[in-house]
Amino acid sequence: MNICMVGHGMMGIWHSENLAGEDCCLHTVVGVLPEPTSAFAARYGYRNWTTDYAAALRDPQIDAVIITTPSELHAAHAVAALEHGKHVFVEIPIAMNLADAERVVATAKASGRVLAVCHPRRFGAEREALSQRVRAGAERVSMVDCRFFIHRLTNVNAIGLKRDWADNLLWHHQAHIVDFALWILTGGDLADAEKRLTNIDAFMPPADARTGIPMEAALLLQSRDGQAIVCSGSYQSRELIYDLLVVTDRDSYRFDELKGTLTTGDGARSIVSQQRECQMSALDFIAAVRDAREPAVPGWSVLPTMRVLEAAQRTWDTRYGRRALPGRPLPAETE
Repeated sequence: MNICMVGHGMMGIWHSENLAGEDCCLHTVVGVLPEPTSAFAARYGYRNWTTDYAAALRDPQIDAVIITTPSELHAAHAVAALEHGKHVFVEIPIAMNLADAERVVATAKASGRVLAVCHPRRFGAEREALSQRVRAGAERVSMVDCRFFIHRLTNVNAIGLKRDWADNLLWHHQAHIVDFALWILTGGDLADAEKRLTNIDAFMPPADARTGIPMEAALLLQSRDGQAIVCSGSYQSRELIYDLLVVTDRDSYRFDELKGTLTTGDGARSIVSQQRECQMSALDFIAAVRDAREPAVPGWSVLPTMRVLEAAQRTWDTRYGRRALPGRPLPAETE
């Protein structure tokens, strides 16, 4: 299977490292500038490199595309690849608004190609086992409390490079934690979790004068069964926090994504790293293409999460005015 990697930032690096030695070919990497793109191709063993995404999509040798470009480009890049008959694995988030997410999913359905989204928090033996117990009724979730806090006042990515695009706390980092919370609430059935929701309360402050985006976000979701989901985060925190706490009628489970640990009533133990979670997600996508099956995280399965984020965004839009934000364009059809 010939893979085209679009983008070579942190996630392009991780996916390239994760797929090295696997049963696939790192065929082409697509970048913006020739020199760093060619250097990346040489470093990770790609056969080709290009700065012309359209040309890469026209290459009949390419079977699948992995999209690791800036978040605001995910939807357009995914749609283009699907329309060219390529299978697509797109980094989270699938899009920066609900309408574009639905457009990507509809394009995948029309093309008959595999569309998977990299939601690595759904992977890992401990999380998957907990999800299965919840699904079987052996354990009931009463509360999920997820946090993502980081200091990000300047536009620098995770590997220290300055970039010309802005991240978005709600549509990127809260997409991770909201998706996990809905997924674990019902043991993997996000559509059912969405149906159970009775209230979505959201808070985001006005856009920050320095960055042009809201720098905090807090969501409180309530279910008809008395369950609660709390998702909070900030781009102004001096302490780096990324953890997922699940409270059930049997135990509590705190997954610390930074330390790679799981803490329960019995104490703490090591779990797989974030990069390994991403590898599990990517390898599942490749297996799904090869076996002509649905991936573990199909595109349509993230739409409940996108609808929750859309509800939160509308709360902010009502208060401060609906408009495009840095790194977060309005849906394509309304621009």
